[in-house]
Amino acid sequence: MFNRRIFLKAAGGATAQTLLGARMLALATDPVEPAAQVAANDHIQIALIGAGGQGQGDAAVAMQVPGVKLVAVADCYDGRLDHSKELWGNDIFTIRDYREILARKDIDAVIIGTPDHWHKQASVDAMEAGKDVYCEKPMIHLYADGPQMIETARATQRILQVGSQRVSSIIYAKAKELLASGAIGQLNMVSAHWDRNSSMGAWNYTVPLDASTETCDWPRFLGTAPTIPFNAEHFFQWRKWKAYGSGVAGDLFVHLFSGTHFITGTNGPTRAMATGGLRFWKDGRDAPDVMLGLFDYREGFNLSLRVNFVDGGEESEGLIFTGSEGTMEIAGNAVSISRAPREKETGYTIGTFTAAMQKRMREGYREKYPVLHPSGAPSAGYEKYVAPEGYSDRYDHFKNFFAAVRSRNPVVEDGVFGFRAAGAALLSNLSLERGAVVKWDPDAMKPV
Repeated sequence: MFNRRIFLKAAGGATAQTLLGARMLALATDPVEPAAQVAANDHIQIALIGAGGQGQGDAAVAMQVPGVKLVAVADCYDGRLDHSKELWGNDIFTIRDYREILARKDIDAVIIGTPDHWHKQASVDAMEAGKDVYCEKPMIHLYADGPQMIETARATQRILQVGSQRVSSIIYAKAKELLASGAIGQLNMVSAHWDRNSSMGAWNYTVPLDASTETCDWPRFLGTAPTIPFNAEHFFQWRKWKAYGSGVAGDLFVHLFSGTHFITGTNGPTRAMATGGLRFWKDGRDAPDVMLGLFDYREGFNLSLRVNFVDGGEESEGLIFTGSEGTMEIAGNAVSISRAPREKETGYTIGTFTAAMQKRMREGYREKYPVLHPSGAPSAGYEKYVAPEGYSDRYDHFKNFFAAVRSRNPVVEDGVFGFRAAGAALLSNLSLERGAVVKWDPDAMKPV
């Protein structure tokens, strides 16, 4: 795996000056060093709480980090507990009730991959049991969740990291460096989108054939959600309902907020307005499949977000940072700069005046704006920074988490950062529900 140090060593030589006239930067990388051996008694032993697609994927990536061992899995569906043993061995301890896992002394940290409405309680229970926590995004389901999670982490001195991996990405680190260097001038707008046109992208996850009240712990799954009869679609496709998930805002907007906040260094927006609705997937869900949001930042830029599950084009995501002298775009594992230096003169329109007046005005204009570049204005430039083949920011995010678990140093995405990103994202739901502009205090982290 390539780390941030390797990437910045290779790419950090470019500045706003070298962008002019340059076309493409080929990145060199140091040879990959073999992973250090970790003694058996120095392993970080982890448990997975919530073994759906995201949870199983998280656990698989986490175990790629040297010195990490998965010892237990909790989930409300028996089939996923059985599959965990198929994946990771029969010695894996599996249980429906995650509290039995938290009672074990041999577990150092947990990954929480539950539905959103369980994030707060599972995180609080884990930290109070002495476990460090990697909690999937969005950190919160309700605004009241955030302060309790942050306070519990502080009171218990446990590590709490939120799972928006872009905060650990070498691409986003480079974008942050470029923006701070003035590579695109003064930032005035960020546009971000995430479009999905597939059924799986719209959360229509497959329901197993044996889904029933015997194989699924329905009361435990519901938790604080309204009590309703067993519904397999609600259980396995929970993102489609507000009772368990946070819609496109919590699933996708939060990633775009996390990246924007990391790159710009902001605490969050001050105002939000959103619109959207159910346009295509009218299958009983109550979460919109199209949402657009506009957000004001006191740093002097606006953020425009779009998520679309109806788009007939290619599935894609990306961010474009528009500055006074160019644009910076993040797409996939690359960040590119298109630089167009602003004119240093105001220009003039004098063609409708008399010849004598035109002559006088041209002479006065050149006195005010002497010719600084006889050969013309500075040329526009283009730079592209590409991560090494096979690079995974998800791996780096877990590597950073486990480094904090070992060192007890701050994590890259703590509860405060995670709450500010999720809180900003959920303003979209709030604005849509109210049909009005909503205000947010990014420092106090609450709607106003």
